[in-house]
Amino acid sequence: MIDRVEKEVDMLERHLEVFLMVVDREPIGIVKMSNETGFAHHEVRYSLRKLEEEYLIDPSKQGAVTTAQTISFIENLDEQIDDINKKVTAMKAGV
Repeated sequence: MIDRVEKEVDMLERHLEVFLMVVDREPIGIVKMSNETGFAHHEVRYSLRKLEEEYLIDPSKQGAVTTAQTISFIENLDEQIDDINKKVTAMKAGV
């Protein structure tokens, strides 16, 4: 059970790394992201697809670009991560 959670956290970490690379370097393509992060092309492609499904990025001919939802997501990101961290800390304290 914990292994699955750890894999999900690892995937979320990758998604966020890809997302922040788009924010910092837009437009940016899969090959460049893969070369610079060390993630396989298919992993970058999957992360981009998930980010697109959340309306956080859009594809363009030049590469991935941010959307209107990007800023509000970034503004709330620290708070959301803190909330998750509190839940995990509470679970740990209860053990």
